[in-house]
Amino acid sequence: MLKIHQFFLRSFILIFLSILILISIVIYFWSKAIYLEQIEKSILSNINTLSIAIPNLNNIDKKVQEIKKATNLRVTIINAEGKVVAETDKDKTLMENHLDREEVIDAKINDYGEISRYSNTLNRDLLYIAKEVKINGKNYYIRMSSDISTIKEYFIKLSLQLIAIFSIFLLLAFVVSYYISNEIKKETDNILHFLISLTKKRESISLSVFHTKEFFTINRLLNKVALRLQKKEKTKAKHTAKLRLANKQKDEIISAISHEFKNPIAIITGYVQTLQNDKDLPEQMRDKFLSKIDSNATKMTKIIDKLRLALKLEEGKEHIEKRKIHLKDVCNTLCIDLKDKYPNRVIEIKGDNYLLEADETLLSMAISNLVENALKYSEDTVTIEITDKYLKVTDLGIGISEMELLKITDKFYRVSQNGWNNSLGLGLFIVNSILVLHDFKLEINSVYNQGSEFTIKY
Repeated sequence: MLKIHQFFLRSFILIFLSILILISIVIYFWSKAIYLEQIEKSILSNINTLSIAIPNLNNIDKKVQEIKKATNLRVTIINAEGKVVAETDKDKTLMENHLDREEVIDAKINDYGEISRYSNTLNRDLLYIAKEVKINGKNYYIRMSSDISTIKEYFIKLSLQLIAIFSIFLLLAFVVSYYISNEIKKETDNILHFLISLTKKRESISLSVFHTKEFFTINRLLNKVALRLQKKEKTKAKHTAKLRLANKQKDEIISAISHEFKNPIAIITGYVQTLQNDKDLPEQMRDKFLSKIDSNATKMTKIIDKLRLALKLEEGKEHIEKRKIHLKDVCNTLCIDLKDKYPNRVIEIKGDNYLLEADETLLSMAISNLVENALKYSEDTVTIEITDKYLKVTDLGIGISEMELLKITDKFYRVSQNGWNNSLGLGLFIVNSILVLHDFKLEINSVYNQGSEFTIKY
């Protein structure tokens, strides 16, 4: 345990060293910013000059090497597909696609893109500047880079000068800290007596803690108070979190059910009002309206059934009756029903009619959900591929983002962005729950705007 004057001495030394380091860092980054700004302007000027000087890509490798000699800059020319068509410091045929480089991505959006990073090709830190230009009527990206490793040398020189200056202040700090430590020691006994009195009276106080023998006692007493308060806060926080979660789940359920019931209820109400107000409605029109009312009432019943099934599956109350079924026959049957709903869509079934032991009703419901999702969120042909190990539903639709894939099978989870919306958010939850009952596995491979693959492995 440190004596109080020892602590203050070391504290002052630490403070001055911290100031030294802080100033050094500030000066380093300030110098670097000015240096980089100048390099950036120079590189941009060279890029603009080069874009004008190169009307086409004839002898482009020779031209960029000449620019390299004149400016000592690394030059890279990239086409719109990300392929490197010219490079001064590496064999362009060995270079990977550059369309994902940060400076190229920024150049697409802004006037130009820039980034500083370590180059594995040149083994040094470089500042990269990329700009989109037109060469012979086509879009290309000209990227130039410059060595910025010399900034470290400036930093070392500056640091040595600062260390010399602050060494003088450290000597003065020793004298000042010793004096201050003796003055604070006089007050220690009074503070301790005051704090003990407050603790017995259960009054709260705030005090900064130092790592000295005297203040260690203060720290120990304050920790007792803090521990009690902390326990109370944790209990309160847990209770609040439970209430918030319960309210959130309740709101999500109410919102989802309200969303699903709103449309059919509106349709039923509209047709009923028409029938009530127009007594002379033709028989054919009346039958049509009644049919619409019946279909929407059936839709509401199905929504309720789906909700009940989801709750049963979650609670493990749904029982399955397995028997041997022909998988392709099941798919053909559900596709006939879906084609009535989507008459202009094509569903292609590939593979043989394999036998599978499963609950036909529940498995058909799971596959139907997957196929209908594919029909909803794509415009091309939906493919069902059947093998002896898996059944795969493939579409070329809008796909699902990587962030959503981990949550897509959660109950009441709906992907609302980019047109993706799973109604009540029960479709894939039910599918996954049904497959778990069968000891099957659902795998989802999807890329946003590139389609989806839902694979049932059995």
